[in-house]
Amino acid sequence: MRNIAVWFEIPVKDMERARLFYGNVLGYDLPVQDLGGVLMAFFPMAGHGNSGALVQSDGYEPCQRGTVVYLNAGEDLAESLERVEPAGGRIVVPKTKITDEYGHFALFRDPEGNLVGLHSAK
Repeated sequence: MRNIAVWFEIPVKDMERARLFYGNVLGYDLPVQDLGGVLMAFFPMAGHGNSGALVQSDGYEPCQRGTVVYLNAGEDLAESLERVEPAGGRIVVPKTKITDEYGHFALFRDPEGNLVGLHSAK
């Protein structure tokens, strides 16, 4: 079976602020590339897996409502969630168990205003 989602883009207005926020929360370096006036900071991708990017460009607006992207926070999302508020975000839903099979989730607002989720097995 294949994964249904293959790519996501999180809109931002301040790429440096967003890049530092997500880098601090998730523990990754997110290098920025300028692709013809579209700034993109790519999340790491394992092999041919799913991934995405922060995007700053005309027509990309951070949003308060709409589709929610859930980021893989590793084995236990608690560590990443602890870094959300010190990095400038706001926790909206604390770590919550879904089921034994589906693991745990949490929701936060990034400094841009986007609602984003974290997911982990534990």
